[in-house]
Amino acid sequence: MENQMSRQKVQPFPFYEIAGTPRERGRSYGEQARERVARSIAHYSEQAGRWNLAREEMDRIIHSYVPVARKFDENYIAEMEGIAEGARARFEDIFLLNARTEVMKLAFKPELRARLLAGESTDGCTSVTVMADASQDGRLIHAQDWDWKVECAETGVVLRILREDGPDILTFTEAGMLGRSGFNSAGISITGNNLECDRDYRQIGVPLPLIRRKALESPYLAHALHAVYATPKTGSNNMAVCHQDGVAINFECAPDETFQVLPQEGLLVHANHWLSPVALSKLRDTGIAFSPCTLYREQRVREILLPQRGRITVDAVKQALLDGFQSPWSVCRPPRQDFGRDTRSATVSTVVMQPELGIMEVANLPAIDPTFTTYHLPRRG
Repeated sequence: MENQMSRQKVQPFPFYEIAGTPRERGRSYGEQARERVARSIAHYSEQAGRWNLAREEMDRIIHSYVPVARKFDENYIAEMEGIAEGARARFEDIFLLNARTEVMKLAFKPELRARLLAGESTDGCTSVTVMADASQDGRLIHAQDWDWKVECAETGVVLRILREDGPDILTFTEAGMLGRSGFNSAGISITGNNLECDRDYRQIGVPLPLIRRKALESPYLAHALHAVYATPKTGSNNMAVCHQDGVAINFECAPDETFQVLPQEGLLVHANHWLSPVALSKLRDTGIAFSPCTLYREQRVREILLPQRGRITVDAVKQALLDGFQSPWSVCRPPRQDFGRDTRSATVSTVVMQPELGIMEVANLPAIDPTFTTYHLPRRG
């Protein structure tokens, strides 16, 4: 594993800071990240082309989501319009980036839906939260591996959002997206893991990046929990929401119902299969067949960290998320062919957050180069 990981140097993800009104923030974001936004658009447009999806058909699905997003928060529409202006892109293409899972998987014809589901790569991820009493320095650690298409190593960005109407935000995301994983100056953090079940893609819900962004904008934990728990969704997802002062909950979200998984022995670990006994009694997990390694990834991270309970460090969390057992079907996956699909995926990033210290550390393609770059969210006032 060490030899494989030291083969080449990978450039860190670029960092951008934005401020002002939603439209001003978006325009600044689009201008600074223009090249990476263009790569994001080109990547998903090429994917749609492989599936013979016409632009008009994609736009029709996109515009079915716009009213839902506008009702959820009209500022997000203004911010996406600003990104489009700054990046010199179509609004529809920016919206697609912020609803790519929903739009690329949802279709109104059963045969199209089947084709999309058969061709889509698995958006994996392994996440872990170390509670304060399990860590060496008494501070919560919230971290995640993001497993997705290897091309997205060239589209990821770290975004610092300075806001006058709420907490500041530090988020790692794909260029053009409003947010993915991250934390805010109120001590609230979030990560997301793919889940699938037999209730998916039957309704128009709020796109997941917008829900995560809403959680990150929340000044109070209750607001963040409400955004994740109560917002209707199109597909399933697991979102871990934490507060630096000692709360951590995994919300296993079906489109129309949400289930909770709580820390055990100071650890909250999740991969890409449903864990809640209540959830498993009510729905069918349809994702394991395409990502069978999920069954031991969650177990591996837990077993690596549990013997260190009470003295777990940030470096220990990094090592657990860099675990190479059964590589390339490992917690930290090098670029590889997906299971039964024509796409290549990898652990695109490892993100390790210490919200209380305002620190996020991120590694790009960590199975190739496990070098972490540190990004900060300074406290204001």
